[in-house]
Amino acid sequence: MKAAICYAPQKPLEIAEVDQQGPQAGEVRVRVKATGICHSDWHVINGDWTLPLPMVLGHEGAGIVEEAGPGVTNVKPGDHIIFSFRPQCGRCLYCSTGRPVLCDGHKSARWGMLDGTQRLRRHGQEIYQLARLGTFAERVVCPAEMAIPIRTEMPWPQAALLGCAVPTGVGAVTRAANVEMGASVLVVGCGGVGLNVIQGARLAGARMILACDLLDNKLQFAKEFGATHTLNGTHENVVERARELTEGRGVDYAFDAIGGEATTLQIIDAIRPGGTAVIVGMAAMNVRAPITPYAMALHEKTLKGTVYGSVRPTLDFPRLVELYLDGRLKLDQLVSRTYPLDQINEGFEALRRGEVARGVVVF
Repeated sequence: MKAAICYAPQKPLEIAEVDQQGPQAGEVRVRVKATGICHSDWHVINGDWTLPLPMVLGHEGAGIVEEAGPGVTNVKPGDHIIFSFRPQCGRCLYCSTGRPVLCDGHKSARWGMLDGTQRLRRHGQEIYQLARLGTFAERVVCPAEMAIPIRTEMPWPQAALLGCAVPTGVGAVTRAANVEMGASVLVVGCGGVGLNVIQGARLAGARMILACDLLDNKLQFAKEFGATHTLNGTHENVVERARELTEGRGVDYAFDAIGGEATTLQIIDAIRPGGTAVIVGMAAMNVRAPITPYAMALHEKTLKGTVYGSVRPTLDFPRLVELYLDGRLKLDQLVSRTYPLDQINEGFEALRRGEVARGVVVF
């Protein structure tokens, strides 16, 4: 089967034939139908995240279960599924307390199977799988607990985006921050995740949604997804504008959908006393942000992080599908371009240039 392999940072992905071992106990083989081109994958390609290589990247995807190994009970061949890039053992402290994206019940590395072995090889060399998935491939063998069954009416490109960008953004609002009706919200960064923070705020009933980006085309996307105000950070001061619109106090909630020193400091400065700033975007591993502890304490501000929107995949993915099928969740507008697998590097170039809300590889 074909897969897109990262052999070295700062190099294009290589499309190649790989050998795949079938599913072992507790695993499934899934025929991938669509997979999103995400900034997290780009972090590996450009060297921001140092992971073992060679590796098949891709973690945001959907497909059809073809084969189930011994002991699998949550899905069966023929089921339509969305991949969850976080496993959930169901036994650890975090799974038991309703925070499965923090699951620590598995001790194996996150680029192989739960038993510590690999399912992919090329010319006898083991190939790792990003987040135990590696969806930039025609088929994926992965732990069955990472396959979430959904309704068959769901179209594939839109289903794929429910594997990362959508739950990360919507969940940051509804699960991590618990934004209440009537709140004021600032979103810094209007890419795939940021747009879903915006529509999460809309779904939560926020009265003011201020969207910030450096590109006007992304600000136009933000308006379509529910932003009430937009500003271009190249020409306007984000913090001053947030205060102007809130009688000088600052917004109730601010979300950094990019991940970086400057944007982290922006969201802290933009919230009112007693407000909450949430880091959503995944920064490079070496990024540090010098906050002011005195101001944090004096103004009782909260800074928190969220991974994967703090969602509960087995509950939230099917619910997001329902919201889309009911016309309440915008997904069609997120799919800016589609590509065959052999054009995936073009998709990453479009991502790097900021031309798309989301590019999707369709098989």
